[in-house]
Order: sequence, then structure tokens, then C-alpha cells
Amino acid sequence: MAARGILMPFNVRTKTTASPPVVIMIPSFLSWFGKFSRAGRGRFFCSHGVPEIDMYNYRHMFAQRMAMAGLKPHHRIAMAISGGPDSIALCVLTAGWKYDNFGAATNGRRKSIDGLLAIVVDHGLRTESGEEADLVHNRIIDMGIKCEVARCEWLDGRPKLGHLQEAAREKRYETLRNICIQQQIGILLVAHHADDQAELFILRLSRNSGVLGLAGMAFSSQMFPSFPDFSGERSKAHGILLVRPLLDFSKEDMYNICRGGNQQWVEDPTNRSPLYARNRIRMSLNDLSSPIFKAELQAVISACRRTRLHVDKVCHQLRNQTVTVMPHGYAVIDLGILQAAEVKDIYLTKFIAMVLQFVSQRHRPVRGNALKLLLSYLHTFPCKTSLTVANCYLCPAPGSKGTKVLVCGSINSSSPPMMELFHASSFEGENRLATSELEQILADSATYLDKFVPDPSTVPFLDLTSSESVILESQRLGILSDSTLESIISLQKEESESFKSKAETISNVSKDDVRSAGATWSKLIYPGQVGYFMNRFVLDWKASNINAEGLCSCSLCISGDDMVVEVRHMIDSDWIYLSDLSKQTNAEDSQPQIHSYAKTKQEAGKSLLCLDYAILSARRALLSLKSIPVAARRAMPVLINAKGVLLCIPVHRLLFLLLSILGEMLNVACLIV
Repeated sequence: MAARGILMPFNVRTKTTASPPVVIMIPSFLSWFGKFSRAGRGRFFCSHGVPEIDMYNYRHMFAQRMAMAGLKPHHRIAMAISGGPDSIALCVLTAGWKYDNFGAATNGRRKSIDGLLAIVVDHGLRTESGEEADLVHNRIIDMGIKCEVARCEWLDGRPKLGHLQEAAREKRYETLRNICIQQQIGILLVAHHADDQAELFILRLSRNSGVLGLAGMAFSSQMFPSFPDFSGERSKAHGILLVRPLLDFSKEDMYNICRGGNQQWVEDPTNRSPLYARNRIRMSLNDLSSPIFKAELQAVISACRRTRLHVDKVCHQLRNQTVTVMPHGYAVIDLGILQAAEVKDIYLTKFIAMVLQFVSQRHRPVRGNALKLLLSYLHTFPCKTSLTVANCYLCPAPGSKGTKVLVCGSINSSSPPMMELFHASSFEGENRLATSELEQILADSATYLDKFVPDPSTVPFLDLTSSESVILESQRLGILSDSTLESIISLQKEESESFKSKAETISNVSKDDVRSAGATWSKLIYPGQVGYFMNRFVLDWKASNINAEGLCSCSLCISGDDMVVEVRHMIDSDWIYLSDLSKQTNAEDSQPQIHSYAKTKQEAGKSLLCLDYAILSARRALLSLKSIPVAARRAMPVLINAKGVLLCIPVHRLLFLLLSILGEMLNVACLIV
């Protein structure tokens, strides 16, 4: 959300280190220059003089972090900007990094820096947010940075208070991702810093996260669009590389960088509201702001991050050795290799969570009891049973005698299958990013980070299963002193009690997730629309330009209102229908039935032609479907007409159309991102 207050720094030039300023908070929104605001006239000032700041070390450290991400100054980059000290500091450092190394592309600082875009997201949740976003926009433009303001639309109404921050965050990242795609920018920088990591550490500690959760936010990750680039011939998934280059900078550093760059920033009074967990933790941490406490807390987080870096490396090796991803949206895990390697539980937990998140295409990782069930399932060798968990179905892979596990999407989960609909013209060409450039960036980053992967013998916490055991082990290793441990436990208990109290009064069950047992999900798709089924199958439904006289009235041909078809997942009766149809010798066997509803001899002839084609297609479909396990077939989409007749099943990126070749044309592709 855009901020409400403002801090005006003095001009600075020396090289000493400054402490955070004491800010006088005034509730009304005040503009940077006063005259632009309709609210009260005035400014926020520091209550003490500001020493001068040496920017060299900050710039050098930032350049190292950008190299760690595989980024170079010529890359096109977007930044998420709110106008607060964190994002303004990000602007100062990124603009300086680009200009110093790539300044020849510009003719002075007044010209916009090439390949750099700031994005201000106006959530529209406060009446004054639009004016605030515009003021931030003007200030960023004055810095020589191109800036775009995005206004959020809440089509389903304003989110409820208990889920306001989460909903705003999801909307913000969705907006940022979409703008990056439209502008063909593959890298997005966000301004999370070390103090944010400390808040998240206490928050996750109070939720009893393990060591991997306590490691906090990742330095870099990928965001994928809600719909892939689909050209009609093939599909591609282009991820936006999300980078957090300030994770090793403190909040104090943010203020210093803004002052060192002679830039103003705004403070948001809503960040002081105790209604939100992060705000409560932030205020509690500020009360414990001794240098020793801060340093030791960051040391624990750093140890957790080193552990996660090592675990991620091992899990990627396991993935390459044991997982086969099939083109129809399912995966096969080789349990024999896992058993022989005697993999530790911490690796198995991350590994299976990674596989299920990939197959289910859900943004939220697998947690809690679901992970315990999965871990127990993987330890059973050979595998003899099935398991439905986290929107996935696991069972022994056919023909493997339990030495391999099949993982596919589940049709029996509490959440129904998803299919987002788009008009083909609304996204054509917009999702195309420089894939080869992104791949090179990721490769460069991986090469850089490989140098920092610790040796297993030096990695702490590998055998620990709870958050409490992590902080106690940190004390034993000398990372935490007794006083810091006591303070952390106090913060943990305080937030745990608050979380339990909130959980008793707020229900997290959504009516949209409730589905009656045995119900079959379906959705209509119209000609010209493109459906994205379960985030892996792209269905492009197009009407052919064919004279209506070429169509017959048999159940396999569609025209007029029937051109609207229904999408659902495959069921057992579809297989029976294909089997029965394929057993017919030819259309002549059904000639009496065809003549019974055909109005003319000519129409009956066309129906015979259609049925002949359908019989041939059914045989080909069965031949290909036999190679796909039954469980995986049940998660595949099929198209039916208004009479419930099966029209199409996507197989091997080709189509087996059970409809007249004079009817509709359907393009289907299977995509896993």
C-alpha cells in the first residue's frame, strides 16, 4: 500500500554511520512538497541533524548481490516501489548500479535510465491511496527512473479484514507479474531486507516451522504467469525472476542509503497497527534493538539459510536422479534409488514437497500433517497403497511392483479442478519473454551460488525437526547467547498466544473449496476462448469457417448453439464409450439408427462419414490412452457436447477428435510449469 507520511532528509556528505532517525508521526497525509496535497500542509523531519553517509560500501555490496543473481546492468529490470525507505533505497542503488556500469546509454542523469522500470501498485483500499501513488510516481520520475502506477480492481469486493494483508499481497504480485509480462521484462526486484527476515523468523518460529521455513525468504525465485504464452503450435511457460538483493542490508541501511542519495521517502502509519502479526513482531523487535541481539538473530537466520542452500542442492540432485516428468501432467518417482541412498528426512521432506507442488501447480507449499503422511509413505518400500494429499494422488506405478510411485493431480481433493478462461486475442504475444536470456541468468546465478554451497559436515540443523530444537541447538553451538535465546523464546510465546487466539475466532474454510462427494466438475468454453485446465493443459477452442451446408445433424457434429462445449475431467464411462465405439466394424453397422434420425439421404450419407471417422479416432485414442496410467487419465480434460457425447481427448499433444472433420477445430497442449 502507498505510504501516508513523509520524511525529509537533509543533504549529506560525510562518511560516518548514522542511527535511524527519530520521526515525528502526523496522522494526516503530507506530500513531499506540501502544495500538491489536499490534506494538511507540513512535513516530517528528523529530530536531530543527519551525519554524512559513505555510499561506496553500499554500492559495492549491492553490485555483488546483483552478480550473485546473475544480473548485469544491460538487463531489463522492473522494481516494486511503495515510496517507503526500503523501495526508495532500492531505486537509489539500482539506478546507480545501472548508470555507473551502463551510463553510456544515457545522456545525463535527467534522462530516464534505459531498461529500468519502477512499478507503484495502488491497492485502492484507502480513499487517499490514489493521490499518494501519484506523488510517489512523480518522485521516482524525478530520479530519472521510468515509473508506472497500476490501479487494482477488486471485482469480488474489498477483502475481509482478517485476510486483508494476504489478499493485498497476492493482488500486488499478480499486478507486478502482469506488468512485467506486458513490458517484456523478465526480472523483478523487491526491497525485502534483513529486518524483514527477522520478523518472518519470529513469525514462523511461533507457527513451529522447521529449519527450512526459518531460513525465511529466498534470495531469488520465479513467478509464473496465470496463463502461458500459447502460439497455437506449442506452449511455453515464461517465469519472472524475482530477486531480493537487499536481504543482507538492515533497516538502518535503508535510511542511510536514502539519505546518502539525497532522496525523500514516506512512512506508512498503518505499519504500526497491532492488528497484523508482522507489525506486532516489528514493534517487539524494536524494543530489543541492542546490537548483540540483532547480530545473533541474523546469525541464526544465516545458519538456517546455509542449511537450506545445502538441502536445495541435494534435492535438485535427487530430482534429476529419481523423477521422470511425463507429458500428460504426472510424474514418476523411483523409490528404489531413494531407498538405496538412505536419504535423510530433511531432504526427503523438501524433495517430495517440491514434486507435489510441481504436479499440483499450487503456489502454496505442502506443510504440516500432509508432509508427515508423505514422509511415511515414502519410507514404505515397496509401495503397496495409494494416498491422496495436497491435491495430488500417489499410487504404485503400473508394472513397477511398488518400486516406483506415480504422482498425478487428484480429482477427489476438496478443491475442484481449475480452469481459467481467456480470449485468444487478449494475450497473444504478450507473454513472450526473452527465454534464452532468462535461462542464461539462471545458469550464471547457479554457477555463482555453487561456490557457497557448504560441505555437509559443516551444515547445522540437518537432523532437527522442530523450531524449538533449532534455537536450542543454536545456543549449544554458541550462535545465541542466553539472553538472546530468552528474548527470542519470549517473542515466540507472545506471538503464538496471539495466533491461537485469532485462530479460535476466524474460520479459514472457504465456501468455494467445499464440494459434495462424487460431484463431477465442469465448465463451459465458447469458440474463441482459451482454457487453462489445472494449470497444465491449454485448450484453444476455435470455430472453423465452414459453410453450414457441410454439416450434418448427427450427435458427432456440432453447430450453432452447440458450438459451446463443456470441459470436465475424464471419467471411467468415457473409456467405456470409446471401447464400445471402437468395436464397431464400420458405420454400416449403425445404418438403421442413422436413418431413423436423418431427414434426407444426403444427411444420412454425411452421418455415415462422420461415424466412420469417429470409429477410427476412437481406436487411435484407445491405443494412445493405454500408455497413460488410469490415475493420470482421470486428471486429463475432455470435451463433451450439450448431449453429453464425448468429443475430444488430448493425447501426446495431438488430438483424437470424435467429431466431424467439418466441425470445430481444437488445439490442445499439455504444459507443466
